[in-house]
Amino acid sequence: MLDANLGGARLEAEVPRRISARSKAAPKPAISVVGLGYVGAVSCACLTSLGHRVVGVDIDPAKIDLIGAGMSPIHEANLGHYLARGRKKKLLTATDDLAGAVAETDVTFVSVGTPTAKDGSCDTRFIEAAAQVIGKGLADKEDFHVVVMRCSVPPGATLDVMSPIIERASGKVAGRDFGVAFNPEFLREGVAVDDFHNPPKTVIGASDAETAKIVSQIFLPVDNNPIITTIRNAEMVKYVDNVWHAAKVCFANEIGRIAKAVGVDGQSVMDIFVQDQKLNLSPYYLKPGFAYGGSCLPKEVRAMTHLAMDHGLDLPMIRGLQASNAAHIAEATRMIRDTGARRVAVLGLAFKPGTDDLRESPILEVMAALCADGVKLTAHDNAITADTQIEAQLGYVRHASKGLSVLAGQLRKILKSDADEALKGADAVIVTHACPTYRRLLAKRPDLAVVDVVRLFKKAQPSPNYQGIGW
Repeated sequence: MLDANLGGARLEAEVPRRISARSKAAPKPAISVVGLGYVGAVSCACLTSLGHRVVGVDIDPAKIDLIGAGMSPIHEANLGHYLARGRKKKLLTATDDLAGAVAETDVTFVSVGTPTAKDGSCDTRFIEAAAQVIGKGLADKEDFHVVVMRCSVPPGATLDVMSPIIERASGKVAGRDFGVAFNPEFLREGVAVDDFHNPPKTVIGASDAETAKIVSQIFLPVDNNPIITTIRNAEMVKYVDNVWHAAKVCFANEIGRIAKAVGVDGQSVMDIFVQDQKLNLSPYYLKPGFAYGGSCLPKEVRAMTHLAMDHGLDLPMIRGLQASNAAHIAEATRMIRDTGARRVAVLGLAFKPGTDDLRESPILEVMAALCADGVKLTAHDNAITADTQIEAQLGYVRHASKGLSVLAGQLRKILKSDADEALKGADAVIVTHACPTYRRLLAKRPDLAVVDVVRLFKKAQPSPNYQGIGW
């Protein structure tokens, strides 16, 4: 717990979008739920509460008996109540006959275990076994059936592992004869029933338009505005959510330890921290792009790391931020070097648009490395001119920004008054700021090799001449 051509065989949307499900739903589909562990048991109970006939499936006789009797196999608030009510309304049954359950239902939710394999990867054996039997159940079925993966799996597992097995066992084609979807659950243990009925988001990756519509209708009573995306996107979102939660736990714990060491109440500090929902609890910093820079973030990370060392503390997450940032800068440098360009234009010099602050701007580190390679550089920035006080900024970062130290004496020669002039004669360009001028100019220059670290074009596809750093 805790690819979009809607007319084709794969949903291929680059960007998730929200759709509103129809208000007048068709008759509720019957649903089989494979795997009666935590997610499966909660799904059985809550789906019956939405009026669906549900067949729970497992190989464990104890789970089958408990679910079939309307009793909870786990300790979870209100789960027993919903299971008992589903049983009383004759909406809930349980069996070990997966093929039979598939044959008599319209949709199958797959919630089997995905433990860690010996090498640390995701063990998909239970998914493979379930897919084989699901395929047999579909073999003689004429109606369109939807198979919904609910397990946490790496991107590609639904389409590359489960779906082909079902196709081989059934003799049918995914996206045409049966639908495939990935619908991650976001259920917190202890409040899972409430989370099901009040989801933070509903994400549906689907193989085809009909599948997207069917799964959307199932969740219509709890969310009439689901996010429809690709199957691989939906798989990745589940991993990202849980890794982010793990990162937050580690971050708060490290703050607590250093706060204690310096005589500060870490709980009180974090209580204040989370009250800022404009920046601290927002999507503002959570977009793939370039490395962090500026006058604050780099020096505060260094200072916090040094403070921890002074107190004999090892805070690997905070300490690792510098290494992670440096690795991102190195990747941008590698991408430019791989173009083979000897004349490179840089669009955007400051650490972010709308400022002339060059202090620890990560692009300067890239430029310094290219200069060392003998690459000729030109640059443009909407906020930086020949009058910008570069020397004054250099004094501020003399112990930190190698890039600015190396380039300070050359920047005025490198800097061009307009972007078009900066591009003249360039073999490649690296763009760090998203602005209409840069977007318009680069759209006219398909000949240029472009390394985009800011996602200048939302719908741009990677090509030999156009590469993004995180997409």
